[in-house]
Amino acid sequence: MKDIRALLAQEAPLVFDGAAGTYFAARYGGSCELASLEQPEKVLQMHRAYLDAGCQAVKTNTFALGAMYQEGGESLARKAILAGCMLAREAAAPYGAYVFGDLGPVAALEDADPAAIYLAQAQLFLSQGITHFLLETLSSDQGVADFARQLKALCPSAFLLVSFGVQPDGYTREGLGGAQLFARMQACEGVDAAGFNCVCGPQHMLRQFQKLDPQGAVLSAMPNAGYPTVLGRRVVYRGQPDYFAQQGLALVRAGAKIIGGCCGTTPAHIAALVQAIRREKPVAVQAPAAPSPDPSPAPRAAQSPLAPNPLWDKLEAGKRVVVVELDPPAQGSAQPFMEAAARLQAAGADGITVADCPIGRPRADSSLLSCKLKRELGIEPLPHLACRDRNLSATRALLLGLSMEGIRNVLLVTGDPVAGGQEDMVKGVFHFNARKLASYVAAMNDTVFPNPMRAYGALNVNAKNFQIQLKLAQEKEANGICAFLTQPVHSQEALENLKLARQTLHGKILGGVLPIVSYRNACFLNNEIAGVFVCEQILAQYQDKDRAQGEALAVEISCAIGEAMAPYTDGLYLMTPFNRISLMETIMERLG
Repeated sequence: MKDIRALLAQEAPLVFDGAAGTYFAARYGGSCELASLEQPEKVLQMHRAYLDAGCQAVKTNTFALGAMYQEGGESLARKAILAGCMLAREAAAPYGAYVFGDLGPVAALEDADPAAIYLAQAQLFLSQGITHFLLETLSSDQGVADFARQLKALCPSAFLLVSFGVQPDGYTREGLGGAQLFARMQACEGVDAAGFNCVCGPQHMLRQFQKLDPQGAVLSAMPNAGYPTVLGRRVVYRGQPDYFAQQGLALVRAGAKIIGGCCGTTPAHIAALVQAIRREKPVAVQAPAAPSPDPSPAPRAAQSPLAPNPLWDKLEAGKRVVVVELDPPAQGSAQPFMEAAARLQAAGADGITVADCPIGRPRADSSLLSCKLKRELGIEPLPHLACRDRNLSATRALLLGLSMEGIRNVLLVTGDPVAGGQEDMVKGVFHFNARKLASYVAAMNDTVFPNPMRAYGALNVNAKNFQIQLKLAQEKEANGICAFLTQPVHSQEALENLKLARQTLHGKILGGVLPIVSYRNACFLNNEIAGVFVCEQILAQYQDKDRAQGEALAVEISCAIGEAMAPYTDGLYLMTPFNRISLMETIMERLG
């Protein structure tokens, strides 16, 4: 068999097989991965159908076994990998085809080591004589560099193809730009080829190719047959083989040296692709055509001057700011909310922050209210954006809308979980966390927004292990967070943590102040609200106080906390309790 690197140096592309999962399910039903153990003859039939169609490389039917490996099914996954290797090699041998060990993505859990999971599977492939690897449908490059280095240490001649699942908008499901990920792979020692697969149909994948700067790299393209539809509870791909072949040929002309298919493709799609390539052999590789005009705003680097951002501009100038949080209304009228915001603006607030369904209870949309604040009052809003309720597509759509409305600041939070007892009816999305969302906003700043959107993050100074919070905050900064709003400070420990944050972090810090208005209020915060802690010394002061006495004490304690935080903060983040605007006006006046 010819060395794969020598083959790829020729004009003709290497043609892969098509989908395993969707094809196997449509033809036989069930999981193709476990079929290696339960129905091996059907797996052989699948491989042979693609080889008869003319492909030069087949993937082992092991895509989902990494996730099984990670989730505790190591023994079964090992058996299925070994069986899958044997079947793929048996099918490929008479055709002289290459066999690639197929590695699917593993979940990016906090304590996970993706490289270790990839390597454990790769060792099984190597034990069966497979030295070509496809790491596919990735949404990030977490663990890839470590895996590539360890793989080449085990087998210097191994060939590693890394492929990302990039959506039509150019981003993965984790919000990372496909072009940026491809560039990282070009610079990653041990990665022999890189490209995209799945998620997109062939035409949208071609558009993504036009954004790449290959610089001699080996490009790979394995698009879906198109986009799925549901017929009678079955997922169906309507993309026809002839159309797929035409678009696949266009990808080859655009520079793809490796071409194949993903979801929805069948042996008929691969046969049509092979014939199209043979008819034009050698395929003339062309420079990618200029992308069609994009109606979205040009990158900010191409526009000047930048629109002002009064809140951030003041922070950047070293001046202290005050932002005040208002809970969005739960009823149908925004008038009381707007009147309260106007009073806070008159009292000296530099911005109004609007929570995104705090403690998981539905209220008016924070982003829509922020647009209303900006238009009608001219004050700078800081909407909270929670990861709880939106997937990547909805988040991108919302961010685009906010940018068009002139919103320049957003507070990114993972979001409170859905309240207990509602799980059967209301599901949290949590497509990504606040750190990944910050990276996504940063990417949109570079490629989409005409003016940068400043991303703020939350910092829990009441955490029992604050070192973990600091580490997460540093990750947020690395991903683009420029400032932090802290949880309220009601203890000496929280103040000490705030000092440590000032010494450790580079971003601006707005210290959290939540006026406590009664003993009952303090007990509720201490026992029912995550991230809030009220020390016994403060708690005891509220016993036996009436409303007037409670408010007076709230002013004294809040002002004392605000003054104590001043050396370690760049401003204050005031949280309004029970819509008591007069109380906030008094505190703001006292704090100057």
